[in-house]
Amino acid sequence: MRVVVQRVSHASVTIDGEVVGQIGRGLLVLVGINKTDGEAEITFLADKLVNLRIFPDDDDKMNRSLMDIGGELLVVSQFTLYGDCRKGRRPSFIDAAGPDHAIPVYERFVARIRESGLNVETGRFGANMQVDLQNDGPVTLIIDSPDG
Repeated sequence: MRVVVQRVSHASVTIDGEVVGQIGRGLLVLVGINKTDGEAEITFLADKLVNLRIFPDDDDKMNRSLMDIGGELLVVSQFTLYGDCRKGRRPSFIDAAGPDHAIPVYERFVARIRESGLNVETGRFGANMQVDLQNDGPVTLIIDSPDG
């Protein structure tokens, strides 16, 4: 699995003019799922996200996690994170999981994060979504599962 994490003041996702998910302070998480991903990757990244210390403390150092601040998450599927642009002019998505594998992995990932007790909003898998955000910092990280 691969995630792009953005620390946000607020974020929302809209589909066909309807806001389907929105959060205040927290993390916007774009999720790409590899065709080999499973429970180990889900557990690793879910734990990493809720405990990643990227929010400022009283000394303005990145020492607080989502759990520490009671932040929220907006989790949006994005298969293009596995786009390989090294050859040619059009990305190859050969490593991205197809819907039969990706949907259950994505749903389990969201469920695993929800087990933390934090508010988790989502987009809609496979939909054409418009994502609006105010990046705070800006702070943007790319995190791969250990087997990437």
